[in-house]
Amino acid sequence: MVIFYILLLFMIIAAVITVETKDLLSSIICVGAVGVGTSIMFLFLRAPDIAITQIVVEVLGLIILIRATISRGLTFITGDREFFGTVVSVVIIFVIFLVGIKVFETLPDFGTPIIIKVANAASNTYIKEGLAKTGAANIVAAIILDYRGYDTLGEATVLFTTIIGAVVLLRRKNKKLVEEPDE
Repeated sequence: MVIFYILLLFMIIAAVITVETKDLLSSIICVGAVGVGTSIMFLFLRAPDIAITQIVVEVLGLIILIRATISRGLTFITGDREFFGTVVSVVIIFVIFLVGIKVFETLPDFGTPIIIKVANAASNTYIKEGLAKTGAANIVAAIILDYRGYDTLGEATVLFTTIIGAVVLLRRKNKKLVEEPDE
């Protein structure tokens, strides 16, 4: 469980940098680092569906924030960087690299079912009692719609809202000139 504390420390440092930095673009990047840390934490907690949702929302949110920041001229991207900012960036990238290595070491071999490793896994309950409890012949549909219905609805709502927000914010503004006639 040491990796949880390292990830937590990483996310706290990134959050502090987000609040304390004066450069808006650096702040947005640190918000992204917190989101990536959260996604990796979900992977360790064996919730890959939530991790995928988190990373999708995080990427779309960062695209929107970076585009809004740069297009509005709220920050200037220059070659001048503070020494502290450079060191923190290198440390964050190194920590993400180490965490990624640790994640891939702890994952089971591809194709190894969880049923073999964990005797009381939820998948065993789904397989043994799925037909009797739900009446659905298709166990995948039973899991998504019966056992995890609210979770699936929540994830779909978050993804839909994020995509609609991205479309609204990233669309091209179609401004009609005053002298153009109506069609």
